[in-house]
Parts: sequence; C-alpha cells; structure tokens
Amino acid sequence: MNMLKMLVRIPMFAILLMAAASVEAAQLSTDARTAIPHDVQQLIVIDYKAMQNSTAATNLRDRLMPAELKPFDEALRKSGLNEHHDVEQLAFALFRTKDSGDTLTTVGIAQGQFPIQEITASFRKRGFKATMVRSNRIYPMPKTGMVVSFIDASTMIFGTPDAVRKSLEARDGQAASMLTNPTMMEAMKSVDTEPLWSVLDDKGTQFMVHQLLGNAGSVTDFETVKKHLQSCRYGMDFQHGVRLKLSVETGDNFIAATLSSIFNAAITVRKMTGPEVEKQALAATSVHSNLGNLEIQFATSEDEFASLLKSPLFQSVLA
Repeated sequence: MNMLKMLVRIPMFAILLMAAASVEAAQLSTDARTAIPHDVQQLIVIDYKAMQNSTAATNLRDRLMPAELKPFDEALRKSGLNEHHDVEQLAFALFRTKDSGDTLTTVGIAQGQFPIQEITASFRKRGFKATMVRSNRIYPMPKTGMVVSFIDASTMIFGTPDAVRKSLEARDGQAASMLTNPTMMEAMKSVDTEPLWSVLDDKGTQFMVHQLLGNAGSVTDFETVKKHLQSCRYGMDFQHGVRLKLSVETGDNFIAATLSSIFNAAITVRKMTGPEVEKQALAATSVHSNLGNLEIQFATSEDEFASLLKSPLFQSVLA
C-alpha cells in the first residue's frame, strides 16, 4: 500500500497541474540553475501554464497540494504577478546548507516574462520597500511572510527571506550552486525534456525508496542496497494517457537487480491481498533493472486514471 501511495502521491500535485496535457518541456534556464544551491536534495519542475488551462486542475489544486507547498502557491497568487500570462515554468528546490544539517530549505523559482518595472512600481505604491543584498533587490510578498527577487526579466526567486538569501548567494557566486553538483546535473539530462520532471540526490532517493517499499523496506536486503542508492529521476508524459517513468541510479547491476526483486515481491503480495482498485493500479506498474538502474513505470489511460482519483484508495492517499 505504501508503495502505491508514494507512486501516486509523489507526483500527484504535478499530475493535476499537467492535466491539460501540455507537450512543452519544462526546462530550467542557466540563470535559474545558478540560483539553486549545491546541496539540493530534490528539484521539481512543472509547466505552470498547464494548470491555468485546466479547469479540473485548478478546481482540485487547493485540495491536493502538499502542505509544504501551499505557502508558495499562496505567495505567488498574492504577489501582484499575473500568473495567467507571466509565469510559464515553476520549480521548487529543496536544499541543505552547511549550517542546517539535515534540515531542508525550500525556494521557489518561476520563469516567464515579468514586467519588472510595473511590478516593482506596484510594490512601491503599496509601500513595500526593497532590501538590498549586494546588487539584488528583495521585495516582501504581502501577507505571506515571503520575499521575492528578480534575477532578470525572465527569472524570479521567492520563499522565506533566509531561503532567498541563500539562493542569491549561489547565484552571485558567494556559495556553490547546483551547476557544480555533477550527480544532479547528470540526473537532469534524461528527464528535463519532459513537461514534468524531478531529480533527487542520494539522501532524497534513500528516503523515497524506503517510503515506496513500506514494510518491505525493513528487510535485510534493503539495508544492504540502501547505501548504493545514488540518485533518482522521474518524468511524466500526458500525451497518451498518464505515464510515469522513475529511475533509481545504483551504479551496480547486482544491487539494481536485488532492489527490483524486493519491489516485485512487494507488488506480488499486494496484487494477491489488496482491494480491486489497488490491483488495477499495480497491474499498470512494471519494475525491472537495467544497467545498474532500477526502473519503475506506470501507465494508464485518462479514463482509468480518473477512476483511480475517485477511488477510496486515492482518498486514503490524501489522508
């Protein structure tokens, strides 16, 4: 059950944002990448315009959005930006810093066309003064506790004051950026042409895989392979139904095959004991190993996926 929940829950908010089946890739510009600190645990990139073009996605957004992302969505909507025209791609970067330990900080990065002079004039008219950090102007986002800074006319970063400052440190070369993180940069290459994609580092991958496995993650074999989990990436395609392809990099054929066996054993048990809707969802899921990678694929039609969203299983995912 945990495996199925995580397969659905990890990308669920993004699935609904992408319900309009946009075919444009959600790629990050170089300026956006430089604003992401080096120790990024997970990066999620979506086509934000698709949400605005989908009535279903808009109606379900408030109910489905993960709690940790709600403040960012609220801040974006209250920022004075016209998200219907200005914001094209939206990324969330969850990162660590040297003084934060395992505590994650989240920063939002929006790409599009931003009339900076008009926006800042609106901020000044409402009495919002900019704080200068080197050559960067940081403006408060009203009633949210967040701030925003425009890197250029096509890229803005927003989040808590601390998150934005750390992002600007990376952007200004005061700290290392994701551009110097070869693992994450390499992981992006095979998914950043998708309309929705995400990459995770070793710590994020270990946590995610353990959550996917649920009780099966407590077996001895998993403890053996856990330290070999290097990174994870997934992309989604909505042109022909709903398709998810998730790949976990282990760097070892034996480790990948062992992990595949653990997943398939968990799936077999749930197919025999789970409710019918869960069996149908798992029937649409395949797991195998390939050249040191664990590959998980989920594919279903739009109608079948719509039925899954209405099922008791989906309601339990939201709980």
